[in-house]
Amino acid sequence: MIWDRSKTLALAKVSCTHCHGYGLRAGRGGREVPCGCVLREIFRACYKRFRDCTTGDRQLSRIQLEYTGGKDNRKTYGRKNEEYIADFCLVSRRVLSTLEYDIFRFHYLLGADWKLCCWRLNLDRGTFFHHIYRIEEKLGRVYRELEPYSLFPLDEYFASVRSFDCVPSPHPLAARRGPIRILRPPLRLSAA
Repeated sequence: MIWDRSKTLALAKVSCTHCHGYGLRAGRGGREVPCGCVLREIFRACYKRFRDCTTGDRQLSRIQLEYTGGKDNRKTYGRKNEEYIADFCLVSRRVLSTLEYDIFRFHYLLGADWKLCCWRLNLDRGTFFHHIYRIEEKLGRVYRELEPYSLFPLDEYFASVRSFDCVPSPHPLAARRGPIRILRPPLRLSAA
């Protein structure tokens, strides 16, 4: 993946001392690499969406119809929230080392504060927060550069074409008619 200013400028921290709010800094070989503040912001956006997906009501999870491109134009069904939760956890587990994953699991997945994590993992405060920043940068890069479907542009991950967006209305005034009434037959015969 090629990083350019249009992808990093909005995510960069203005007070960053490394990139000065531009999002890119000089790397090895004279090429520009994303700044750590951008990668941490990518992780935080993905983590915020993960928290929204996990704290949402399970009964309201919707199955979405998705159209896949190609010569067959197939349709698939999926639960985007559950898929995102699984992708977030599995990618993190695959990328992080054992200690980093323990910190990630305790702090981000289980919600323990830094004091409890430091006590549980036998770390001091400074070391713990250095690990946190490294974890956020590492996962931010992975979430953005993941192939073939990355987790970070959240609108691209959760975007799907709904069935009523593709099928044209049979009558131009059909959209003005109001809500569609669903016919529900009785489930059992009434004893009359």
